Order: sequence, then structure tokens, then C-alpha cells
Amino acid sequence: MRFLLLCWEFFKTGLFSIGGGIATIPFLQEMSNKYGWFTTADLTTMVAISESTPGPMGVNMATYVGNHMYGFVGGIATTISVVIPAFVSILIIASFLQKFQDSIIVQRTFKGLRPAVVGLIISAIIGIYLLALFNIPAFTTTHTLQSLFKWKAIIIFLVLLAIYRYKPKLHPIILITASAMIGVIFQL
Repeated sequence: MRFLLLCWEFFKTGLFSIGGGIATIPFLQEMSNKYGWFTTADLTTMVAISESTPGPMGVNMATYVGNHMYGFVGGIATTISVVIPAFVSILIIASFLQKFQDSIIVQRTFKGLRPAVVGLIISAIIGIYLLALFNIPAFTTTHTLQSLFKWKAIIIFLVLLAIYRYKPKLHPIILITASAMIGVIFQL
């Protein structure tokens, strides 16, 4: 039953996360809070791995969660679940879009979706920063400012940001690899 619920949640994620991979993060946060299938630390790891591996981030995260919970079969099932809505939507839209592509209603509808996509992406970015740089659960229990900040992560973030700021043409693979190695060394 839990397996079907997992597939259903990823189907809904694929259906409503307009804008791609980063827009799936709020849905994953909700799954974490609602079902406890993975922790916020797991979510941070999922984002890092999904960003570092080839392919769409949302699909990579679905595969990661499915594999984490049910092995290879779970990875395949959640991947299919998250992709089906987009696949079906594209087929339906493509068949109608050619007929109505000049319609003012269609053009305004697509224009109206842009703010929703931006909102989902901004929400995801804020969520990632909160997960990566702050330890909110520890702060809520200890109420000490020192426990709120993940100092190692903040220092590494600022160093990498400075490197990127002064070397903007540096290939992202170098930063991703450096981040992965630093994360492994410091066990972040």
C-alpha cells in the first residue's frame, strides 16, 4: 500500500510541479513532513546528487527516493510515476497547440503560468538554502543561536561563491566536483 502511495505522490508531483526539477522540491518537502519517508538531511543529499548527475533533476530525485525506499523496482516505479503526467500533457498539448497556437487565450494562459513557475522555483531555492545552511530543528530544541547555523556549510558556500564571483567562466563541473569532495571530507 505504501508503495502505491509513493507512486501516487510522485505522479502528483509530476502533474503539478510546473517548471521542472527545482519546482519539485516543495513537493518533496511536503512528502518528508507528511509521511517521514526521508529526512530533511536526505532531501539535501537528494538535491545535491540530482544536481550532480545527468538528466532532469525532478526525475533524478524521484529515482533516488524510489530506490532509497524500494530498491531498483522503486526507482523505476517513481521515475515512471513522475514522468507520466508530463508525457501525457505534452501529447495532449501538442495535438491541440497547432490548432490554437495563434489563440490569444492560449498565449495568455502560458504567460499566466510564468509567475507560478517563478514562485515554485523561488520557494525551492529558499528551502534548499534553509536546509543546507541552517539547522532549524536543533535551534527549536536548544534555542541557542550557535545551534542555528551550519558553520562549515556556510564557510564552504561563501568560499565557493567567492571563487565563482572572481572566476565566472570556471566550468560548473569543477565547482560541483569540489563541492562533492568537500562534502565528503567534512561529512556535510
